Amino acid sequence: MQKDVIKAGKKKGKINRQGMIMFLSIVPFLILCFLFSYYPLHGWIYAFYDYRSPLKLSQCDFVGIKWFRTLFANKTQVAQLIQVMENTFAMSLLGIATSVLPVGFAIFLNEIKAKKYKNVVQTLTTLPNFISWVLVYSVAFSLFSYTGMFNSILHNLGLISEPIKFLDSDSHTYIKMLLWNTWKGLGWGAIMYLAAISGIDQELYEAARVDGANRFQLMRHITLPSLMPTYIVLLMLSVANFLNNGMDQYFVFQNPFNKEHIQVLDLYVYNIGMTGNSIPLATAISMLKSIVSVSLLALVNVISKKTRGESII
Repeated sequence: MQKDVIKAGKKKGKINRQGMIMFLSIVPFLILCFLFSYYPLHGWIYAFYDYRSPLKLSQCDFVGIKWFRTLFANKTQVAQLIQVMENTFAMSLLGIATSVLPVGFAIFLNEIKAKKYKNVVQTLTTLPNFISWVLVYSVAFSLFSYTGMFNSILHNLGLISEPIKFLDSDSHTYIKMLLWNTWKGLGWGAIMYLAAISGIDQELYEAARVDGANRFQLMRHITLPSLMPTYIVLLMLSVANFLNNGMDQYFVFQNPFNKEHIQVLDLYVYNIGMTGNSIPLATAISMLKSIVSVSLLALVNVISKKTRGESII
């Protein structure tokens, strides 16, 4: 009896040591998460002051919720904010609508039997994710500017008499941004689904082949259903981050011609804070966006718990 107690104590001590080692291994990442995600939140205090650079915050007047009232006090400001929200919603909805593309790409990429060709395709489609949006715009400018390759080819073929305004135009702005974003992120977005495919039990495929299933039937009845749990979780996270479109892409592609429809919420906050030199107002808008995003995350978590029986946080 005493030996069993000693063994149980040693086993428990070993488990505790392993748990401590695992915890210590993630401490650096927790510190980085705090420094880059939570510590900057102290900057929200600027929304309650009449801050003017380069003064210190202690030298500025405390104005309470003045800047929050300003958001809805001016009709022009409200109209502009509504347009920005329309742009944000449009970009987010298009992103959610095309979120199935990485799933399909991963399934078809997995069906490529030539390993070298598969590796080449996966590498070429993943590389754009690591290219900055500045370089992406440089590529776009080289291809689609007035003197770019496409206009030069079309002009030399006699198909156009004047250059087409691919970039300096507000037509189909949403679709253009969606296509660039898809080109940049399709391969990277498929990586998680490829990992999920590798975890599918191969006996399911073997049993289906014995029953006479072809490759498309295997994809439809085994691969696709197995990817649905991963897709649903990522979809819910996308809904929770509905207002977070990012800024880099829209910042480099914006110009006086397309500014009305390319200015999403993150870019709007940047333009007000940096270009418009109204940091308190930009901070107030950013605070409201964060509150809405957290509310959406909580709502999606409740929906996930009700529909799947599992929460995402």
